[in-house]
Amino acid sequence: MHPILVITAAILYVLTVALFTLVVRRLLGVRVSLLRAVVATLVALAVTRPVLDALVAEPAVGTTVTTEALLYVALLGATTFVVAMVLVVVAEVLVPDGSIPGPIDLWRGWRSRLSRSGRYLEILRIAWRHGLSRFLRGRRHLALGTVAERRDLARSLRRALEDGGVTFVKLGQQLSTRQDLLPREFVEELALLQDQAAPVSWELAAERIRTEIGHDLGQTFVEIDEQPLASASVAQVHAARLTTGERVVVKVQRPEIEHDVERDLDILVRLASLLDARTDWGRSIGVRDLADGFAAALTEELDFTVERDNMRGVAAALERGGSDGIRVPTPVPALCTPRVLVMERLDGVPLTGAEKSLERLGPQMRAQLASTLLETVMDQLLESGIFHVDLHPGNVLVADDGTLGMLDLGSVGRLGAQTRRSMGQFLAGVGTGDSMAAAEALLELVERPEEIDERALEQAIGVLILRYTGGGPTDGTAAFASLFTLINAFRLGVPPEVAAVFRAMATLDGTLRALDPGYDLVSEAKAMSRSRMTGLSDPGRLKETVEQELSSLLPIVRRLPHRIDRLADAAEHGRLTANVRLFADQRDRRIVTNLVHRTLLTVLAATTGLMSVVLFTVRGGPLVTAEASVYTVLATGLFVVSVVLGLRVLIIVFRREEP
Repeated sequence: MHPILVITAAILYVLTVALFTLVVRRLLGVRVSLLRAVVATLVALAVTRPVLDALVAEPAVGTTVTTEALLYVALLGATTFVVAMVLVVVAEVLVPDGSIPGPIDLWRGWRSRLSRSGRYLEILRIAWRHGLSRFLRGRRHLALGTVAERRDLARSLRRALEDGGVTFVKLGQQLSTRQDLLPREFVEELALLQDQAAPVSWELAAERIRTEIGHDLGQTFVEIDEQPLASASVAQVHAARLTTGERVVVKVQRPEIEHDVERDLDILVRLASLLDARTDWGRSIGVRDLADGFAAALTEELDFTVERDNMRGVAAALERGGSDGIRVPTPVPALCTPRVLVMERLDGVPLTGAEKSLERLGPQMRAQLASTLLETVMDQLLESGIFHVDLHPGNVLVADDGTLGMLDLGSVGRLGAQTRRSMGQFLAGVGTGDSMAAAEALLELVERPEEIDERALEQAIGVLILRYTGGGPTDGTAAFASLFTLINAFRLGVPPEVAAVFRAMATLDGTLRALDPGYDLVSEAKAMSRSRMTGLSDPGRLKETVEQELSSLLPIVRRLPHRIDRLADAAEHGRLTANVRLFADQRDRRIVTNLVHRTLLTVLAATTGLMSVVLFTVRGGPLVTAEASVYTVLATGLFVVSVVLGLRVLIIVFRREEP
């Protein structure tokens, strides 16, 4: 055959496939992948004509245009459309669209999948070695009914997380603060996880710093200590001095950690999805949402520019609140990158090793420092809305003059105005002993279930208030543990930002006791809440609040007389009516419209099918060909329409998409 004819035939075939693919996707009425539609069209074009030739007595189409030839071509085209649509529907039933990756995705991601498969095997070996593999299955495990059994499992989990690396250690540390999700034995055991690692060599660290700042270290630093002050799994810190004479610390991220964390987070999210789908306990604690939130937080922590901005935000809030006794490091913006953070070096030593410094300050000064720290955190929670989430003793410096410093601001919490208001009302209710106000504020903070016994919740909160604020020293950790138990008992969902508040306060209790062993967080917070309520009732503050409320109500008050006059006039003349619009919400209209459309498609498919059957049984009538009457042609057309409409309904049902 001549090459030009071959090329022409190939172009015509491609155009035919494209036309058929477009029409098939259009007739089905839902989004079908192009590859699936093309494959179905190719198969239909390949099998339809041989089958139709076997069924029709004289299927050959010659060069002469006849009625039989036109009918044959029309029947061939309609049958091809129907077969292609049937193939797409069958494929959707067997392998739903999107359930397996396409060839392009497979080609692009084969290396990452290979790496992830090796990591999967390593994680499974770690789980098997520590006896955790049985919990990856969905059946219930009744061998965890005692405290000793739960403690053994928690110990195995901690060791497995330590073997898993930085991502899993960070996960365990975050889970140790979620007393609303995990039993006490797990929380206590996971709290023992230490984020420590052997430091990387100075050559690698120096090369990382040099690459990030864009020039040699000697151009920026007069001196820099090659031995790190501290080394963790994410970064290590070196003391240095700038050419301007300022004392700074350089926080440099460990090389190649981004790839490892990204791979492990991907695996973690996939495992969470698997546990959520196959286990009861995974669904009950919302393991998928936990994994997504943790992945977002850890990804943010790896970007040191976020910590730089956090330091600026917290410093500005401290300045507005007048907290002179507490400082945060000042970053050096020109030397801060996503992988290197250069900041001011604060004077002092961490609370974990500040016993001698605290003894020199004396008991009175220590109690004052603890109160200052608590007051600052309360201001952050209720006023500025930005607060330190992990204020443990290692993140607080104590200087010789009694100044406190906050470190490690890579993870901070942020609260909106409504959440801050509800948090203040909850603390005020606890401070004044008003269990009803505290219960109402708590319901504003959490995600309330569809059914809840508010009276029982109020009674339970009242018992907690009496138990932990009735006088005498109180263990703050025990108080928060009891609050988490209450939240679990009433199945209240805790949003991440509120959980961060509870985590910050529970961590703060240990820090305050490190400053002053006799400090009572609950009693002091109660006293501060009362003082804040008193401050709100101060004449000057009350006048300011009233003025703000009146200014917001003034536009409404101005329009009120005119609206009342219109209502009175309408009532006087009998024109006052109340209009209620059904399906006013667009979502409601969409649901009803879709139901009507699907019902109409089903009715039309059934009707055209019945009409086709009836017409096939009619004998006689005008002949279109020597053997086929006009009724046969109409019946065939109606049959094709019926099949197309029926397939369209089926694909919508299987895909669960809106038509």
